[in-house]
Order: sequence, then C-alpha cells, then structure tokens
Amino acid sequence: MTFVAERTLTESYWACDDSVPLSEHTVGSLLADRGEHHGDTVALVGTPHGTTELRRLTYRQLYDEALRVATALTAITEPGDFVALWAPNVVEWPIIEFGAALAGRVLVAINPAFRQHELAYVLDHSGAKVLIHADDNKGYDMAGVAAAAVDQVPAVEHRISLSDRGRWQAVSCSADDEFGPYASDPDAPVMLQYTSGTTGNPKGVLLRHRSLVNVAKMTMVAAEIAEGSVFVNPLPMFHTAACVIGTLGPVWQAGTALLVETFAPADVLAWAKTEQAQVLFFVPPVLGALLEAVRGKEATAPRFTSIVGGAANVPQVLIEGSARVFGAAVHNLFGQTELAPVLTLTRKSDSIEDQLTTVGRPVAQVEAKIAGADGSGVAALRTEGEICARGYQQMIEYYRDPETTAATVDADGWLHTGDLGSMDSRGFITLTGRLKDMIISGGENIAPAEVESRLVEHDSVRQAAVVGVPHDKWGETVAAVLVLRGEQPEDLVESVKHHLSDRLAPFKTPRRWFVATGLPTTPSGKVQKFKLREAILDDAVDEIG
Repeated sequence: MTFVAERTLTESYWACDDSVPLSEHTVGSLLADRGEHHGDTVALVGTPHGTTELRRLTYRQLYDEALRVATALTAITEPGDFVALWAPNVVEWPIIEFGAALAGRVLVAINPAFRQHELAYVLDHSGAKVLIHADDNKGYDMAGVAAAAVDQVPAVEHRISLSDRGRWQAVSCSADDEFGPYASDPDAPVMLQYTSGTTGNPKGVLLRHRSLVNVAKMTMVAAEIAEGSVFVNPLPMFHTAACVIGTLGPVWQAGTALLVETFAPADVLAWAKTEQAQVLFFVPPVLGALLEAVRGKEATAPRFTSIVGGAANVPQVLIEGSARVFGAAVHNLFGQTELAPVLTLTRKSDSIEDQLTTVGRPVAQVEAKIAGADGSGVAALRTEGEICARGYQQMIEYYRDPETTAATVDADGWLHTGDLGSMDSRGFITLTGRLKDMIISGGENIAPAEVESRLVEHDSVRQAAVVGVPHDKWGETVAAVLVLRGEQPEDLVESVKHHLSDRLAPFKTPRRWFVATGLPTTPSGKVQKFKLREAILDDAVDEIG
C-alpha cells in the first residue's frame, strides 16, 4: 500500500510510506552505475593529501580510482575484513570509502583528532586488519601517532600512509583487469561508525549497504534536490552526515560534491559562489559561522536552493537567517548514527511554522513512533516520549556489544533513539530534548533544547547550552552557558531573563549563568554536555549574575 504525505493520525505512530521504492544498489554498485551513465560529469572536487591544489574527478575517474583501492585491499585482506581510515577531509577519503565497499570490506571511520590511546582503542575494538592514515593534520603528527598506536594493536597487519601512493600502484597497476566482481549484497556490513560520545565512551555502530544508499536516496528525494546539483560538504567525513548524506547523496543525484578540507567560513562561501553551488550541508555551528561571516554584507552571499542538515535542535534564528541571507529552503534533519543517519526532515512545502518548530515527517520506507510513558507502546498525539524508529536504515548492531544492542533495539524491532519528542496528527515530530539530558528540578521535567532555542534568540547570544547541575533544595537546577556575540553587556543576565520572561515558564528559566568563548562539541556539531557539567562543577567556566 502506498501512503500519501497527507494523513491523519490517531496516535503517535507513522506507518511506512512505500511510495518511493528502496534501491538494491550497494555503495560500490551505485558508483559503478554513475561511472557508466554519467562518466564525464564532475563527481568530486577536493584537496589531495599533502597538497593545496584542488583535484577534480569525473565519475569515470572516481570509479577507476576506487577500483584501484579495491584491488589493493583485495590483495592484502579477506572479504568482510575491517579497514580503518584515519584522515581529514582529503579527496582520498571518499575514494577509499568506495574502494572498500567495492571490495566487500568494512570501512572503519575514525576521527582525525583522536589521540594515540583513542586510536588504539578503535583499532583494537574493531579488529581492523589495515590502517590507512594521513601524515599530518593542522600540525598534528598523525604518522607518528599511527605508528605508535599500531605497535599497541598486533591485529593490525598493514599500516599505509596516504602519501605512499606507490604502494597502491604496486598492487593495482591495472585495476580494471585485476579486480573481480564487486560486493553485491546490499544487506552486508559496509561501515563501522563510532558514536560521537556526548554522554560517554564511543560505541561501534555497524551499518549495511542498504541503509547508507537508501538513506541518501530518501533524503535527496524528500528535499527535492535536483539531479546534477553542486553540493558543498564542509562536514567531517568520518561522520555519517558527510560520508553518507554529503557523499552518497550527490552520487545518487549524479551531482558534484565540493569536499571542504579546512572549514574557513569566508573561503567556503567564496568557493560555493565560484562553483555556483546549489546545496549546502550543515550542522548548527557551521551554519552559524557562515551567517556570521556575511553579517553586514549579505549582498555578497552565495544563493543556494537548499540547505540540508541538523544534528541538533536548530535554532529558529539560524533557519530564518539562512532563508533570508542565502535564499534557500532549509531542511532541518533529525536522526542519529544508528539510523545511518536520517529519520525525519522538513520539506519545501511545509509551512513556515512547521519549518521553524519541528523536524518534519519521516522519510520514506520507515516506521516511526513516540513511545509510551514506560518506553513501550505508543503515546497519545502531542504527548512527549522517546522517539523510536523501525526500518531499513537502522544499524545491524553495536559491534561486539550485544547487551547494549538489546537495550537499544527492543523485541519488536524498534530502535530507541534516546531522544525526546512529540508527534502531531500529521506525523510532524517536535524535538524536545534528549532523554539523558532531561533536567528534573523540583519534580518538574525541563528539556534543555527548548531553553537553548529561546536563549539564542537574544541579540547578544550566539550559542547556548543548558545543563542540570546539583542543587540542595531542588535536586537539580538549570544552568546556562552562553557564547556571546561581541562584548558582554553589563546587564546581560537581566536582559536575557527579561527576554525569556514571556517565552518560557518560570521554572525553565536558568538559575545559574556562565559565559564561555566556545562550547565543547563533537566534530559532528553536538555539544558535549557532560564536559560542560564537569567544567561548572570544577569552577572552570566563568559564572556571572
């Protein structure tokens, strides 16, 4: 049965919309198809490792380069082996992503900022047979750290630097002749992603080909992205927002991906304008920085047709500002790594109110619900509960962690996101916070996301994060950490309180106020609340008011 977008729900449950068929492509076969049918189209523009000159690859060239990687990996690993990639946003990153997929190997995506013990942990946990790494990233000696980490993990059989191009050529001098049939099972594992660690140690999220390809497809379809579009991808490639939506999305649309290695807002905007880019991928800190870069000179800003992203509760001021400055429809996404990563997004046809206050409706081919009060069943409409999803895009498992997998995916197959929200009769989901972020003060439940959205509407506040801190009387009280725009006004706290007075119930208004030059975030743009809470308790952040 095919569902249309317009439907009336009687409870907080969204049935699968099968109006858009699932693709049976693997990550590798998708690229092979584009290489055959769009061979002369520019697929990728980026900076090769160790250089500053841009390289432009057509789909035919990208496929050929990926085949060479696949041939090299076939010579030194077995099908299903794990291959780790530790590098910034260099042009080799997507080439290796596609090459590993073609060869039927599982790519382990690693944060290039990891220190030695973090890198060793991921290599050991994943059981990677190969580590491919950059030599340097902004002065960080990645080659030296990689060597030291591999010495700690005997299971790693090969350590290959991206600068050692001759090693690839030695085993793949004739890729088209040597490489056999590429991996063809869409349900096979293709990538191991480590969670961003907003609440503790990372977990390995194992994802399949079908999930990655179809999440990219369904996101592009729902956002109505035109075929052949030029996309700007400034997001870190080791995260699903970049290596799935920002990489496979453009490939699905036979478009061109501009891969940003170093995020410098003015340079990114200039490049987007030069290349006449139509689509920008974002997380809130990136979008905020781009808007700041054109503040007062909006006439020079590039014009996009679509701005696609999320990864947090996107403040209204960012959505409104982007539409005004860049002239684009802003698609606010919601999801997580375990969902590869998109569950919902706002559409171009949605009302302004829905675009500003919700994260839209689910993409095609997935079920979604708001769980009842005990975490099971289905909540009534407009009732807050945990957001759950079930469908093709959910993870295979938390790798080597069956207990946590069982705690996250229930007996009926529902993946519990840990995020709180409510659903209306049309299926629109409003994000209210994270289950573990919930502040309980004097018996009242307070969702930080709601308070944060109101704080950043104040003219002096560029970013805000809200956490619960211990309180003798109330158990917890609300603390706000502000990053300011410009100099700190003398009456900052009173001014912000006045701003909140007609926007929030009094019990939600922060009782303690702090200022900082920046917020600790993961590379995917999520604020690390546990670090902020620790800083407050250690008196390591300035308290005001």
